[in-house]
Amino acid sequence: MFKVLVSDPISDMGIQQLMDANDVAVEKKTGLSEDELVQIIAEYDGLLVRSQTKVTEKIMEAGKNLKVIGRAGVGVDNINLEAATKRGIVVINAPDGNTITTCEHAFAMMMALARHIPQAYAKTIQGTWDRKFLGVELRNKTLGVLGMGRIGSEVAKRAKAFGMDILGYDPFLTEERADKLGIKLASVDDIVRNADFITVHTPLTPETKHMISRPQFEVMKKGMRIVNCARGGVVDEAALVEAIDQGIVAGAAFDVFEKEPPEADHPFLHNPKIIVTPHLGASTIEAQENVAIDVSEQVLHILRNEPFKNAVNMPPVAPSVMNKLQPYFDLGEKIGAFAAQLNNQAVQEIHVDYAGDLAEVDTQPLTRYIIKGVLSRHFGNDVNIVNSMHLAKARDVNVVVSQASATKGFTNLISVSLKTQDGAERRIAGTLLNGYGARVVQIDKFPVDIAPEGHLIFISHNDKPGIIGSVGTLLGKNDVNIAAMQVGRKIVGGEAIMVLTVDKETPKEVLDELTKLPEINKAQQITFE
Repeated sequence: MFKVLVSDPISDMGIQQLMDANDVAVEKKTGLSEDELVQIIAEYDGLLVRSQTKVTEKIMEAGKNLKVIGRAGVGVDNINLEAATKRGIVVINAPDGNTITTCEHAFAMMMALARHIPQAYAKTIQGTWDRKFLGVELRNKTLGVLGMGRIGSEVAKRAKAFGMDILGYDPFLTEERADKLGIKLASVDDIVRNADFITVHTPLTPETKHMISRPQFEVMKKGMRIVNCARGGVVDEAALVEAIDQGIVAGAAFDVFEKEPPEADHPFLHNPKIIVTPHLGASTIEAQENVAIDVSEQVLHILRNEPFKNAVNMPPVAPSVMNKLQPYFDLGEKIGAFAAQLNNQAVQEIHVDYAGDLAEVDTQPLTRYIIKGVLSRHFGNDVNIVNSMHLAKARDVNVVVSQASATKGFTNLISVSLKTQDGAERRIAGTLLNGYGARVVQIDKFPVDIAPEGHLIFISHNDKPGIIGSVGTLLGKNDVNIAAMQVGRKIVGGEAIMVLTVDKETPKEVLDELTKLPEINKAQQITFE
């Protein structure tokens, strides 16, 4: 008989299948302190929580029989994942349970924004019969959806039913998938310039932080409207207020803030053209029950040693395999991140090639790190080493793994190629060198020797005299210090690359200046966290 402790308020309906299972005993004890949990956790095989219980390393150390921790929701910030992984405890969540409720909230916010419903309601209950609230129809309007994952795709479906034209952006959205969804594939710039409404459904990452800011507001259609029920910080709040004051943006509806809860003097709270709600995207009876049902089902599978999904930490790996793979985890993730940052098109295929000793073991755990590195540019903390393969599949990204014994002189070599819908391919290869650690040894067709750390500037150029000098001069004038430099070419006077290790992040305007130098084709920044 398995024992499961429910330590946060979760409805009986949500955990009914656990309660009905004849091989599981469920006990509900909520509001326990860390010390109280430590005293009793040893007798349980599973722990089911929401956000209140902080599942610390101390609790897991005491949980000698603990096999699974289920989080009835998406976020797992209250669970020490490293400690769980170290002890072989599987942590699962419910990433799909909030999809429809968040989608519906975004759509409700969009309709309320279009028809001034909160403002009209407030005046009416105050005794003012004001019929001057002139709204707009959604029909025949262009909706820009930034982020075509689960939620964004559901919003697009509903918008189509309202007769809207949909422009969809997602770094992994291909023409083929856009056609299946019945939308038009667009860039962020296309959406910013052409949309009457914009709704945000992306995670917050360095790539998406302030994705919509002053430069974007300056080119928007006058009178457009914007909705954010995703993450605070994707839209620059100060720039949005300015755009509303200037008449560029007719109104905004936000369920999320850069800092939550917002300060009492936050400008969103006092602007009649902005609708706000306190992060209610997942707050429906159905959603709360759905996430509990999803997690309960997976907990049952894990306890019974059956196939399961939605794990957010590393599954168990044989110690002998782990010992061989572990030194390459960081390298693999960085190679994936390097390739992703070089690539600017929607990825259709990720090809991972292992050569040398690595070809002799099951490299699946290492592949997960590589795919995490590729996806993290756009998914940030929403991607991890267990769900990375699932997220790739959900975006129709094909993952191909091959193995070979030849390593071109290295003991082990890992190569990652990203193939895009236009047929282009970017390739990064790396290895571990004795005494030197992780090294990138190939970029596309060029051999290099680069430590994948800190801040790099990648420059593609024509091999002409004076290029290095002009680059160094420009960076010096802009107070960008070069710590190391690598150049690569195949033939004299042909295509070439330059990779600079610099001491700090290079401003975008400096990269733009570099790109304008004679014989330079492109300059871009590569950053490793």
